[in-house]
Amino acid sequence: MTHRPSQRAEPAPHYLTEERREIRKLAREFAMNEVLPLADELDPQHGTIPDSLRDRMGEMGFFGILIPEEYGGLGLGVFEYCLVAEELARAWLSVSGLLARGNGMGGGFTEEQEARLLPRVARGEYLGAYALSEADAGSDVANLACRARRDGDEWVVHGTKMWCTYADEADYLVLFARTDPDKDPQRPHRGISAFLVEKERGSFPAGLTGTPVRKIGYFGWNTWELSFDGLRLSADALLGEEGRGFYLAVSGLEVGRAHTAARAIGLARAALEDSQAYVKQREQFGQPLADFQSIRFKIADMASRIEAARQLMYSVATEIDSGGRCSKEAAMAKLVASEMAERVTSEALQIHGGAGYTTDFAVERHWRDARLTKIFEGTSEIQMRVIADELLGRA
Repeated sequence: MTHRPSQRAEPAPHYLTEERREIRKLAREFAMNEVLPLADELDPQHGTIPDSLRDRMGEMGFFGILIPEEYGGLGLGVFEYCLVAEELARAWLSVSGLLARGNGMGGGFTEEQEARLLPRVARGEYLGAYALSEADAGSDVANLACRARRDGDEWVVHGTKMWCTYADEADYLVLFARTDPDKDPQRPHRGISAFLVEKERGSFPAGLTGTPVRKIGYFGWNTWELSFDGLRLSADALLGEEGRGFYLAVSGLEVGRAHTAARAIGLARAALEDSQAYVKQREQFGQPLADFQSIRFKIADMASRIEAARQLMYSVATEIDSGGRCSKEAAMAKLVASEMAERVTSEALQIHGGAGYTTDFAVERHWRDARLTKIFEGTSEIQMRVIADELLGRA
């Protein structure tokens, strides 16, 4: 059981232009009318996001928010991207994650590839997945063991990858593998290359198999452990320069962290709105829960924390769109929003009492999924290290 927010008018700050408010309204209506009912139905069953919803997202241009208009995208910025991500996450975190399978996945494409592929990405016809992390290289993404060796005009890949969400349904993978067999222990990031692995949607090519990860949340799609056993790629599958794949992997961190902050905020907002509705209808000791000061203070605290995280995220998105570097601030936004989301969703579950610890109410979904935001796109500990290193210098 879930609740819909009231439609009370909100004051619009100057940075929420008319165009941005319209985009947010469009995304909010789509999320509440089309995504939320599916989430309430499918998440308890560990069901899969239907193709029809993905196709609707393509029709609405959501996969091309960051893609230039010349390639069929909307040509908008990270601010608009985060607005849409928050609204989708308010309904279902997994669908807001699907948003990133189009936007931002074209890094390393040549001009020819951009002209050929980005229009399809913008329509949702060519979506990708990252094959980066490994079982022994979670946050330490420079410590990759998966290898690609040259064999004539081909690359041959051997090794494993972990945490590759959407690998089965994606149209291509961006694979990171070590191409220099002599790893420099002082500079382990050198010698890593990136590859474009094109595949049929819904299957894996020869030389690649996968096992679904048994997750406690983030349902709606599969997350995979991948095994590469002689996968062959053509020489032109290399993305960017050989040996410089690590820089491609980290080039989009600021956008990814802003996007994750937006998703965490959407989850927390869902928990807040569900709690607001619940305390108005639930009675104890002859009066609504909304009349108890302890509950009212919880709601006030939750709303304040959400708004503080949102304003930080807006600031980071604005800085990215202006062309400035903000690795420290992006790490702060991701850290603050994800930690806030876990706290707010936990408070919401507490407000619901025993009912919150059932699958009859969506608050348990918000709580489970919020916990993940502290792990992916860099753990909270990694964000604190980034922040501390910028403030104090590297230890």
